[in-house]
Amino acid sequence: MSAQDKQQYLIKDEPYYRPVADEIMLYEAAYNARMPVMLKGPTGCGKTRFVEHMAHKLNKPLITVACNEDMTASDLVGRFLLDINGTKWQDGPLTVAARMGAICYLDEVVEARQDTTVVIHPLTDHRRVLPLEKKGEMVEAHPDFQIVISYNPGYQSLMKDLKQSTKQRFAALDFDYPELDTEVDIIAHEAGVDKDIANKLVNIAHRSRNLKGHGLDEGMSTRLLTYAGQLIAKGVDPNAACRMALVGPLTDDPDMRDTLEAAIATYF
Repeated sequence: MSAQDKQQYLIKDEPYYRPVADEIMLYEAAYNARMPVMLKGPTGCGKTRFVEHMAHKLNKPLITVACNEDMTASDLVGRFLLDINGTKWQDGPLTVAARMGAICYLDEVVEARQDTTVVIHPLTDHRRVLPLEKKGEMVEAHPDFQIVISYNPGYQSLMKDLKQSTKQRFAALDFDYPELDTEVDIIAHEAGVDKDIANKLVNIAHRSRNLKGHGLDEGMSTRLLTYAGQLIAKGVDPNAACRMALVGPLTDDPDMRDTLEAAIATYF
């Protein structure tokens, strides 16, 4: 892989990330051991931002794959393609990362079929190899290569959970929404609103998170609060901004919408 190839996967500007515990130190130690890492936590709590922040901090290329149920093993490792000269092999993102020495981040890995995720197994133990069976090649992972996966354990059904044979190949970091003051600082910074507005948004979110399992699958995420703050910063009425960014994405149930809108009216 050329230096130019690596350059396109480097995170050029430092992503804003507020640590909430010792996750940066723990991740650095895991990376130094080239240990596979699993990030567990609710939607929109900062898992992806954390990986981007760490890739920038370590000055390593980052290749992100958004997993989905239609993703095949070939989508990850590569396939033969037809062109004007016949067939040509094209590496998939996992193979590119293994050759290059990038951090490969599989986002929401449980969305992928289990027969797809097993292809990562040889890369997550002492072998650190990726068999390309269709090509008849065994790719030895670059010394800098690391694999990181994320998922939301609270949202997944039993049919969409990681197999123990996969889970026990990874060290795990648990994520959750930040403490109130930290989340206020994050929203103020990311959305460009003052701390009073950010504080109101976070308090609304806390009310919604208490409804998880009581009508809501998920409470309002830090990401959604940022969206609401950005709309307010653009001059949108706070109530309208909250309905658009906080209520609409969460539920279509009329009673639950009324409950959330009542919480918003309390603060705005």
